[in-house]
Amino acid sequence: MTHEPEHPEARRPAPHTAPAPYGTPAAPRLAVQGEARLEFDPETAHIGITVSARGTDRRTALEDLTRRNGLALDLVKSYGDAVEKLETGAFSISPELTRHGRGDRVRAYHGRVHLTAVLTDFTALGELTTRLADLELTRVDGPWWSMRPDSPAHGEVRRQAVREAVKRAREYAQALGADLTALVELSDPGAEEAHPVPVAYAGGFARRAMSSEMAEEAPALDLEPQRQTLHALVNARFIMTPPTL
Repeated sequence: MTHEPEHPEARRPAPHTAPAPYGTPAAPRLAVQGEARLEFDPETAHIGITVSARGTDRRTALEDLTRRNGLALDLVKSYGDAVEKLETGAFSISPELTRHGRGDRVRAYHGRVHLTAVLTDFTALGELTTRLADLELTRVDGPWWSMRPDSPAHGEVRRQAVREAVKRAREYAQALGADLTALVELSDPGAEEAHPVPVAYAGGFARRAMSSEMAEEAPALDLEPQRQTLHALVNARFIMTPPTL
């Protein structure tokens, strides 16, 4: 029994035929966008704290700034688990110059420390902001409401956008007497570009600036959390049955 040598071409796999980037009369393609906007209660609140000090010499300004910064930190930390994160940002100490004769001389030194606090317990937020603002030369900005980056709400709004894409595509197909048969592609806008377009979500913020001179007492502010609007957009392509024209 003899075996004929196998031709090299016979071992090559059959060429793969890529799907056409367009539809055909027998299998029309349908491209739609699905969009969703849902509102959620915020999960975190950010506040900015600026502690200031002024002294006629550098040492006095630094000592006052250190003392006031310690008071602000201790106050925020006293709220325990209500505060998820407390961070120190920029620190600065700078001279204030004044003209004296032909030259300049230092009139005073100004110091500042910027803190950021993230709270998850909104019942403590109003009390903390007013107590901070009641401290000497301390400014409070915020709150800025937001959702966590890993919040399940983001997945919910994306799933809603996909459902809207399927619903829209089915409505188009049924308007032609056809029906959907397969999903060809599902993608975020800009997913195939070099610089993807981010899917943004809108979240407003309320801003309050307060100082210790504004009130003799420090009653707790009644801060109403601002609902956050999450937005999702998807591109979807389907194959549908031949339409009835």
